[in-house]
Amino acid sequence: MLPIAIQLYSVRDEAAADFEGTLKAIKAMGYEGVEFAGLHGKTAAEVKTLCAEIGLTPISAHVPYYDMVTDPKGVLSDYAEIGCEYVAIPYLTPECRPGTEGFAKVVENAEMLGKVAKELGMTLLYHNHDFEFEKIDGKYALEVLYDTVPADLLQTELDTCWVRVGGEEPAAYVRKFAGRAPVVHLKDYAGGKSEHMYELIGIESEDKAVEENPFEFRPVGFGVQDMPAIIKAAEDAGAKWVVVEQDQPSMGLTPIECAKKSIEYLKSL
Repeated sequence: MLPIAIQLYSVRDEAAADFEGTLKAIKAMGYEGVEFAGLHGKTAAEVKTLCAEIGLTPISAHVPYYDMVTDPKGVLSDYAEIGCEYVAIPYLTPECRPGTEGFAKVVENAEMLGKVAKELGMTLLYHNHDFEFEKIDGKYALEVLYDTVPADLLQTELDTCWVRVGGEEPAAYVRKFAGRAPVVHLKDYAGGKSEHMYELIGIESEDKAVEENPFEFRPVGFGVQDMPAIIKAAEDAGAKWVVVEQDQPSMGLTPIECAKKSIEYLKSL
């Protein structure tokens, strides 16, 4: 089994309230690494020390795209200091997505950020959602990005939930990027693609209709995903880490309880 980390966005409220306590709880569950989503007021030096003391590997960080573009070296240097091997573009706001003029600039900036990350001893990743599965001249926008920016400057961080929502079979799609897939996001869900999905990651929808089969994020192993097949594909593709991410809790559980359920399932495989 590949080493398992958690994207701390999954427990963001807990981390904001008690960063050190949350890291200790994550370690106690059996997670080996963490991927950051903000440092919750801590300095890079403090975070590096905490991870070392607790015994968690700081593998990566999701850093807002505009923050990185505004001050590439300043922002990325913090994560290099912490000891992150990777740093990821986590999400594109609507004006930057495929189908807008802004997407070409994203591709251009990804190459620039990849160079800065490389200079600092890190590798840039791109974390997809489903909107990158829009086609540009017959090719997925996600693949346009990866075909344009060299692999030594940009690697994949495939989010297997959004790959499936985007219309591709996750295990096969991970294998497609063999040698370029060092970090794979394990994300499970139930329900179908809907207008309300993005409300679950904080994006409001104007349509308030009740859905028959509502989309919801689930602990890993408790949704529709074939996790053993995805993990095998990640291993075959040369991944170094799998990362649990659950954007919102479900099943009547707290975020911490969801995180525990995910790691217990993965350890049972």
